[in-house]
Amino acid sequence: MKRIAILGSTGSIGTQTLDIVRNNAEALKVEALAAGGNVALMEEQIREFRPRVAVMWSEEAARELRIRVADCQVQVLQGMEGLLEIAVMPEVQVLVTAIVGMIGIRPTIAAIQAGKDIALANKETLVCAGHIIMPLAKEHGVSILPVDSEHSAIFQSLNGEPAGKISRILLTASGGPFRGRTKEQLTGIQPEDALKHPNWTMGRKITIDSSTLVNKGLEVMEAKWLFDVEPSQIQVVVHPQSIIHSMVEYIDGAVIAQLGVPDMKLPIQYALFYPDRREMHNNRVDFFSLGSVTFEEPDTETFPGLKLAYQALEQGGSLPTVYNAANERAVALFLERRIGYLHIPELIQRCMEHHTVIENPNVEQILTTEQSVYDYIKGLD
Repeated sequence: MKRIAILGSTGSIGTQTLDIVRNNAEALKVEALAAGGNVALMEEQIREFRPRVAVMWSEEAARELRIRVADCQVQVLQGMEGLLEIAVMPEVQVLVTAIVGMIGIRPTIAAIQAGKDIALANKETLVCAGHIIMPLAKEHGVSILPVDSEHSAIFQSLNGEPAGKISRILLTASGGPFRGRTKEQLTGIQPEDALKHPNWTMGRKITIDSSTLVNKGLEVMEAKWLFDVEPSQIQVVVHPQSIIHSMVEYIDGAVIAQLGVPDMKLPIQYALFYPDRREMHNNRVDFFSLGSVTFEEPDTETFPGLKLAYQALEQGGSLPTVYNAANERAVALFLERRIGYLHIPELIQRCMEHHTVIENPNVEQILTTEQSVYDYIKGLD
């Protein structure tokens, strides 16, 4: 029996992780759950999965949850203090970090120091603190198991191969809903247009990020730290069918790829049971219906968010944090209809140009940088 905790249990990755637990009840046990403010769904999850501990981000949400689950044997905690307590629970073997935002960094560090393996779905952890996380994981002998479909594909394609033989990582991208459009055609894009992803069902922010290719930029940053490669060794390949989830080219020219239907449950389950594989139903590729797969170069002129990500990664230090924080705020403003779609990468670039880079930032400096970006954007209103 593998015992897990889930940070972000009411979100897209969290609910799919619980689907996997539901289908593997004899092999997985949920010891703790954490969420933002969805008290009703958290109550349902507590009643079904019976965790020891549940955490809500706000005190108000935690207070309401305590009332709702007063008849359950669960301890309800609140805020960062609660997340940190979950991270070091002695009963937990694997921490699933599916929570959104910088708040995932400190619990991940605490879990690593406590010897827990990390099933990683929180982008900010490596984008902003990869220089801290990866050496720490090595020091404590814990595994960072990628949950993103692309990074899971790379991880699987590296299985059994000797270290240091990578020539390139070929990171695939669907191209999003606006692939092939010109900048002029994107001028009047509204949030409801950008939220229609052709292949994947995801949360609102990541769906917008996919449409701007910023999500792929964040994945490039993650890949650099996960697989210890240079930015120049990571090539983004647009693959509209989303069947090849990513590939690894080796020094002899061989390319190994992982294929599968677009379903996040596969990489989540692989991370939870690694190195084992368990049966999954209804997730088979029908190659005859598929017919063909195609590849294109990303259009970084129309979608400059990807190019900006490479710039931030090359310069390093605190600049990836600026990229991430600026995008987070820009997407929120776009969803609130306060800025246009094309203003998202423009705002990221403006914040990057304004920032004075901190080399090798610690956690406090990372969090301070994030806040300084928010303050700068607020001052632009």
